Order: sequence, then C-alpha cells, then structure tokens
Amino acid sequence: MPNISVTLELKSEVENLLNAYAQCIDDDNLEQWPGFFTDDCLYQVIPRENHEMGLPTAVMWCDSRGMLEDRITALRHANVYQVQWYRHLISNPVISTDDGDTFNVQSNYAVFKTCNDGESTVYNVGRYVDVIVRDKGVLKFKERTAIYDTHRITTLMVIPI
Repeated sequence: MPNISVTLELKSEVENLLNAYAQCIDDDNLEQWPGFFTDDCLYQVIPRENHEMGLPTAVMWCDSRGMLEDRITALRHANVYQVQWYRHLISNPVISTDDGDTFNVQSNYAVFKTCNDGESTVYNVGRYVDVIVRDKGVLKFKERTAIYDTHRITTLMVIPI
C-alpha cells in the first residue's frame, strides 16, 4: 500500500499528544497517564539490545489500560522510592500511515531526573516507537514502546518514561 501523506493538521495533533503525554508525567499527574492509551494497548520500556535481538524482556510492560492504572496505584501506595521529578525533551516526530487510520510514529527522547537534593542528571535516553489510533475522535496510543539506549538505570524505574 502506498504511504498516505501526512497533513499539517495531523502532525499538529500527534505533536500535541506527545507533548501532553510528557507534560502529564513531568507534572506528576500520573493518574491521568492511562487516559493517553486505548483500552486494549501495549506499553513497554525495553533496552535497545533486547529490542534488536528480538528478546521480549522489558523493564516495564503493560498490555491493557487496566494494567497501566494498576501500575500508578502501586506507584502511589505500595512502591518505596526516592522522590524524583522528570523533564522530557522530545524530538519532532516522524509520522507514517498506510490507511489514514493507524499512524506509526517515531521520536527521540531524553528524560532528565531531579531528586530532592536538587541535582539534575540525564536519566534515560532513547526513542519512542508508537502506534497511534483515533479513539472516539481523539488520538491515543495503541502501542507505545520506549526503546532506551541508556545502559545503566541509576534508580528503580517506577515512573513511566
């Protein structure tokens, strides 16, 4: 199938989704985070080496919106971790579609982490590989894979990337 051209309106919608997603995490509004996904979705954070070798092991893996909600409940009420804040930088997305209904999107990201001591460091760097669909008129992630290049994760990864 030929690749259907991407309009400026669609590009703007996708960029708004990516930016709102990052802002939700960066502002610690994590209870709203599952709302960026379809009910039947896949979210995973996986090392580049595992991805390239076809190994399924991910450091974060959820295959439904319910699992995303459970992850936030555990983060808020069960996990014990150092106080930290994220700031995302995301590159311009590359968007493709074959049918005009499902959008394959790739963008690069860098996540900076600041702990309660005020020191900021680069926490995680990689690329997002997304499958985005329109759900009741709104763009949502059907699949979001964060493929990270960072070899050393310095703290327990509890907050979504």
